[in-house]
Amino acid sequence: MDIELVRFMFLLTVVSFYVNLALSIYGVIAKPNLVKKIIALTILQDSASIFAVLVGYKLWRPGLTLQPPVLTDLTPTSETLKEFVLRSVDPLPQALVLTAIVIGLAVTVFLTTITLHIQKHFGTVNVDVIGRLKREEVYEEVI
Repeated sequence: MDIELVRFMFLLTVVSFYVNLALSIYGVIAKPNLVKKIIALTILQDSASIFAVLVGYKLWRPGLTLQPPVLTDLTPTSETLKEFVLRSVDPLPQALVLTAIVIGLAVTVFLTTITLHIQKHFGTVNVDVIGRLKREEVYEEVI
């Protein structure tokens, strides 16, 4: 595998991360539909997870064998441990991503439930229409 190809693919991954991040923030801020806001928030959560995995990723180097980081000896030598460390990735970002996926699922289900209740109460999921209907309700209560 050529090192320039690996660097290009890594750069492509970083650029796609920033594009996903920008699109999801735009969707959360600019879209009036609550369902679209939830979808954009889910994309934002997934982009953050990809970034965390990207932080723990080790770039391939020439001369590095592509093998899983597994110790096969019961009593590893210093050379075996050095090779293991060169091939392994940081497990902390991966553990944090698993936790973030579970929390993201719970938040998405919670927001979807709230959106369903808003749809039943107001008959729409458009934030602008909901705001107008809410102002009309408050105005009718005052009069």
